[in-house]
Formats: sequence, C-alpha cells, structure tokens
Amino acid sequence: MSGFPWSDAMAFGLGVLRLAPGTFWAMTPRELAAAHNGVAGRKGAALGRYDLEALMALHPDGEGR
Repeated sequence: MSGFPWSDAMAFGLGVLRLAPGTFWAMTPRELAAAHNGVAGRKGAALGRYDLEALMALHPDGEGR
C-alpha cells in the first residue's frame, strides 16, 4: 500500500491553486479534494463488472502482438 501522495497534493495546492503554505496545511483532505473537483471536475464512477467485461471483450490482451 502506498502512502498519501504529498508531492501531488502540494503541487496542486501550492502550484495550481496558489494557496499560501499556511492555508494549504490548514485544509483537510476533504477540502483539498473538493477544490480539486472544482478545478478538474468530478470523475465518473468505476466500471461495474458487466461494463468491464464488455470492454475487455472489445479489447482483449495479447492478440496480434
């Protein structure tokens, strides 16, 4: 299991949002995630089993390699 992506969070908060360090470090992870969603938009839900199987059938691994 990998740890929290601090480098990415700091790059986004300090670089993209241009937050002051004190403001960034005072944010909760949920607040940072909400700010990210506001800038990048929300991602869709993960694929369900049926959709994943259909996608895998359309694009099988290993064929033609």
